[in-house]
Amino acid sequence: MKIPAVITRYWRILTRPAAIALWAILAFGFVAGIVFWGGFNTGLEMTNQEEFCIGCHEMKNNVYEEYKETIHYSNRSGVRASCPDCHVPKEWGPKIVRKIQASKELWGKMTGKIDTREKFEAHRLEMATREWARMKGNDSQECRNCHNFEYMDFSEQGQRSMKMHSSALASGEKTCIDCHKGIAHELPDMSGIEGWQ
Repeated sequence: MKIPAVITRYWRILTRPAAIALWAILAFGFVAGIVFWGGFNTGLEMTNQEEFCIGCHEMKNNVYEEYKETIHYSNRSGVRASCPDCHVPKEWGPKIVRKIQASKELWGKMTGKIDTREKFEAHRLEMATREWARMKGNDSQECRNCHNFEYMDFSEQGQRSMKMHSSALASGEKTCIDCHKGIAHELPDMSGIEGWQ
């Protein structure tokens, strides 16, 4: 049985594509990759805005209101740290990891786990502990993005701060978050938290 010439011709085209077809596929893939990456990066940056962070009432009515009363929100120098400055790493890899971790917070919103002030307060210690552990794990990198230990003027600090910064922090024994819990948000019930009196 002889295969018709038309089928043989199309079979050859499919099994041995012309060079132009390969270049067209590569060009399409390249353009699609750029469009995907640009869209992904734009979306990622949109989620790194304070407006996005306080888009749900759980954050706006709880932690954002507390944060507005701190020196990180308003101070004499006019330098302001916003939500992503403290809660999202600058480096790309750790930023993606943090965004994935943040999906648990979205789950809490969708399920109503923290949708009232009472529920939020009931889970505050759990959420704060998770954030403190994350910051301790990365040596308080978000703090260090603005506060550089090497440029601290210890003579301008109080006795206790000067002692702690020049010993425990300098030796690497402690990191910023070990002592600076509650600088931007109300503390949960700290009963049983190590090193807290």
